[in-house]
Amino acid sequence: MPNGLKTALLLGLLSGLLLALGQAFGGTNGMLIGLIVAGVMNFVSYWFSDKLVLRMYRAQEVGPGHRLFGIVERLSRQAMLPMPKVYVIPDPSPNAFATGRNPEHAAVAATDGILQVLSDTELEGVIAHELAHVKHRDILISSVAATLAAMIMYGAHSLRWAMIFGGYGGRDDRRGGNPFVLLATIILAPIAAMLIQLAISRSREYAADAGGAQIAGNPYGLADALRKIDAISKRVPLDANPATAHMFIVKPFTTAGIASLFSSHPPTEDRIRALLGGIR
Repeated sequence: MPNGLKTALLLGLLSGLLLALGQAFGGTNGMLIGLIVAGVMNFVSYWFSDKLVLRMYRAQEVGPGHRLFGIVERLSRQAMLPMPKVYVIPDPSPNAFATGRNPEHAAVAATDGILQVLSDTELEGVIAHELAHVKHRDILISSVAATLAAMIMYGAHSLRWAMIFGGYGGRDDRRGGNPFVLLATIILAPIAAMLIQLAISRSREYAADAGGAQIAGNPYGLADALRKIDAISKRVPLDANPATAHMFIVKPFTTAGIASLFSSHPPTEDRIRALLGGIR
């Protein structure tokens, strides 16, 4: 299935989960409220997610003369993209992300840590990966997916408490509602939302890796950068909000055991094998 079609279907499933939660919580009126909430949250994500995340990480804009600015400027020309704004995050953990609703309103941010540990070739691979996200409009899609998933999880949490205190559903639902279906919705909806969000994020990372290699002209800088970032970030993790973890080039905090199966990023070694022509 084409990546764009798969993403559209997954986003549709997330929206459908939100509507199902609304119906479980308040019947037909609840479903309408869920639809309105989904629309409002998507609107907020579209217009303001970039400003919110940059402010969250205390990102500081840099201009011509800065090493990062020069690399972004050169690679943007190679990718035939408008020049994005460039930011540095004051944090020693090596990482980077791109944000913005479209290529004309994009920003690329990198930590102090990544600027200190990567060579120019490696940093070019990272920035090319982020510019591929911009070119594919992944930032908007990821922001919408994260917002919808968060609303589903919050709705399920609220519905659980409403069920405990007997305040769920409209009058018609209270007369004929099935409590087992309601309980299944409360348990399964957040899990499904998380899995759908992760499916969107992981497929986009592979595509951005391949696109970044094309922009940079070779995959080796990015492959070397991924190895180095993965190793160092395990020792020096970024104090990141889990809701924004999917935005970074490497997951900013470590996970182990079963939790690693639910990571927003594919395993680094799998990404490197795919970049260098191996089998995923």
